[in-house]
Amino acid sequence: MAKTSAINRNLKRTAMSVRDKPKRLALKSIIMDRTLPVEDRFEASMKLAELPRNGARVRVKLRCKLTGRSRANYRKFELCRIALRDLASSGQIPGMVKSSW
Repeated sequence: MAKTSAINRNLKRTAMSVRDKPKRLALKSIIMDRTLPVEDRFEASMKLAELPRNGARVRVKLRCKLTGRSRANYRKFELCRIALRDLASSGQIPGMVKSSW
């Protein structure tokens, strides 16, 4: 089980990224628009830099929904390899069977 503080920090980052997404998209569209004057684009980049870093989507770490483990996660299931194996072995994931040859 991961530290509760690490899990809570990641949940806070997720909430902040959802909250700041419209602002970031608007500022990035201004920055990338080559038809606008350089001054406006520079001002938008400064406003983007002033936003909190934890509001960026790339700061959110993929963690296991059961254990909070940060490594070896499968995006499709949102589980780490250990939890995925336990659930698959007990037959709780439909269609997944342990391979044997």
